[in-house]
Amino acid sequence: MSAASPPAADAPLLVVDDLAVTINGASVVDGVSLSLRRGRVLALVGESGCGKSLTALSILGLLPKAARRVRGRVTLDGQDLTALDERALARVRGDQASVIFQEPVASLNPLMRVGDQVAEALRLHRGLTGEEARREAVAMLTRVGIPDAERRAEAYPFELSGGMCQRVMIAAALVCQPKLLIADEPTTALDVTVQAQILGLMHGLRAEAGATILLITHDMGVVAEMADDVAVMYGGRIVESGPVEELFADPAHPYTRLLLATIPRLDGRRKEHLRTIEGVVPTADQWPDGCRFRSRCPLAADICSRTPPLEPVRSAVRRAACWRTAEAAALA
Repeated sequence: MSAASPPAADAPLLVVDDLAVTINGASVVDGVSLSLRRGRVLALVGESGCGKSLTALSILGLLPKAARRVRGRVTLDGQDLTALDERALARVRGDQASVIFQEPVASLNPLMRVGDQVAEALRLHRGLTGEEARREAVAMLTRVGIPDAERRAEAYPFELSGGMCQRVMIAAALVCQPKLLIADEPTTALDVTVQAQILGLMHGLRAEAGATILLITHDMGVVAEMADDVAVMYGGRIVESGPVEELFADPAHPYTRLLLATIPRLDGRRKEHLRTIEGVVPTADQWPDGCRFRSRCPLAADICSRTPPLEPVRSAVRRAACWRTAEAAALA
């Protein structure tokens, strides 16, 4: 049998196809499909509990014990990750793909010096040992903006600020130069000043290394600053996707339009009061039939009891799962 052909240069780096995840039998991720091209940043955005973090964690087989992938395929650079056993997946993590978690202090080993934690990936995936691994780790800590990195490498996580711990996490994630970086709410636990510093750091690293990033966030401001493309999630499903500038200028799905209308503007262009989205997000075992947003949607009609497909809208590079995209502009 001949070896599988390498992926084409213009093929997506990451493809998630029809992913479904359950927790205790309840559907929390349902039919999610994503495609991320090399060198681009795709933001997966939505309210807390929409399934975006579980989608990201399932890519590298990092789901919590109560969660189970029941359907779907994940391909990274032509390799089917869902076909790998745990040992093979462990070789992918930190080498071909890395994760920056949203709680940096909790995600670092409290009993291990931060320099050793960065060097660990080099020992596991690059075969470096001793002084060589430590030297590379200190260089990476310097690169992510940690002052006096030689000394700080000897510190434990509890001796560093939240912002410094997040920089350590970024250093550990990038030290082996992975093809894919998954950033799960990388600024959520940080104050506004440190958030800006971390976003600036990620901007610089992306420009320098051409990193491919899957960015998980609930913050549309972060999406506007960091991402090339965006996929909006609600109720475990993708409801709209497309290039950031196009989607922000003319959202097609009522949920996206209302979500953007809840954001304050500083340019004085908004003439009306800030919008709110009526109702509450149902729990995963109480989703309505059909469109999962219909219990909160001001445009809901009888047809919305049928599940809408995610299909082209507005342009060839945009998709929306809504029966009433033509009427969505009325919500502006």
